[in-house]
Amino acid sequence: MRIFYRYYFGVSHFYKLHRQYLKNIRIARLLAMMMSTTSDNKSKSTRIAICQMSVSNDKTSNLKCGVNLIEEAASLGASMVFLPEAADYIATNKQEKRELSEPLDGPTITAYRETARRLGVWLSLGGLHERISNDSDIKVACTHILLDNNGEIKATYRKSHLYDVDIPGGPCLKESADTVKGDAILDPIETPCGKLALSICYDLRFPEMSLIQRSLGAQVLTYPSAFTVKTGSAHWETLLRARAIETQCYVIAAAQTGAHNPSRSSYGDALVVDPWGTVICRCSDGVGLSVCRIDLDFLDRVRRNMPVMEHRRNDLYRLDKV
Repeated sequence: MRIFYRYYFGVSHFYKLHRQYLKNIRIARLLAMMMSTTSDNKSKSTRIAICQMSVSNDKTSNLKCGVNLIEEAASLGASMVFLPEAADYIATNKQEKRELSEPLDGPTITAYRETARRLGVWLSLGGLHERISNDSDIKVACTHILLDNNGEIKATYRKSHLYDVDIPGGPCLKESADTVKGDAILDPIETPCGKLALSICYDLRFPEMSLIQRSLGAQVLTYPSAFTVKTGSAHWETLLRARAIETQCYVIAAAQTGAHNPSRSSYGDALVVDPWGTVICRCSDGVGLSVCRIDLDFLDRVRRNMPVMEHRRNDLYRLDKV
C-alpha cells in the first residue's frame, strides 16, 4: 500500500509539474514578444524552428507528431515554428486525398490553433489539404496557413504552381488532377521573424515569384516542401540558396522525409539559408527539428553592402505583381 501511494502521488506531482511547465513556456513567449516590441536598442534577432516530418495517411498520428515537435521547439525558445507541406497527411490515392481533406475550420487546423494559443508561438502550417467544396465533386487546395501566437489565422496562401511531372526513375505525379491551384501572390505578413512571404514546394522553381515577393517588402521566404528524392538530391539545396542570394532574404524550408507509403517518399533535408546564401541550420535524417536565429540586422547589412535591387535595370526588364 505504501508503494501504491508513492506511485500515485508521484504521478500526480509529475502532471502538475508538466502543466506548470507548459504555462511557463507561454509566459516566456509573451515576455519575449513584449521585450522585442518595446526595446529599439535590441538586436532584431528571433529564434525560430524548422521541422521535418514523415507523415502517412494516419491523420491522428501525424497531428500528434506535429504537436510534439511544436512543444519541443517552444521549450527551446522558438517564437515561430515551421511545419512542412502536407503536415496533415499524404494519401495513398486520389480518392483518399479528397476524403481526408478538411475546411479551414476542421479538426486538424482547430487543434493547431489551440496549440499555438496554448504555447504562445506562431505557426507556419506549410501546406494542408484544404477542402473547398462539399458537394459530390470534392475539390482540394494545398494551403499554407499562418497562425499567430493567439491561434488566429493571419493568412492563407494556396499553392500557385502544381507539380505535374514524370521523371524517368522517379515517381509520376500529376498534382493538377486533384488539386486546385491558387491565383494570388500575397503581400508579406509581419511576424516575429520579419516580413514573411508564403510559398509552397514547387513554387521554389519560379524565381519571378520570389523576386516579386522581395519587391513587396519580404525579408523571409518560405518553401515548406515534400520534394521527391530524385529532384531533391539534384536541386533542393541549390535552389534554396539561389532564392536567398538573388532576393537577399532568409529562406526557411521545412520538409517531409522518408517513405510515406510504398509509392511515395520525400527527400528531407529541412534547412534555413541566410541572405548571403549560407545554410545556417538543417535537420538531420528522420523526424526532428532544428533551431536558429533570424537576424534582421544582418539582413540589413547584406542589402546595404550590395544593393542589387537598386541596380536592377527596369528600363530593360520589369517584374510587376499581377
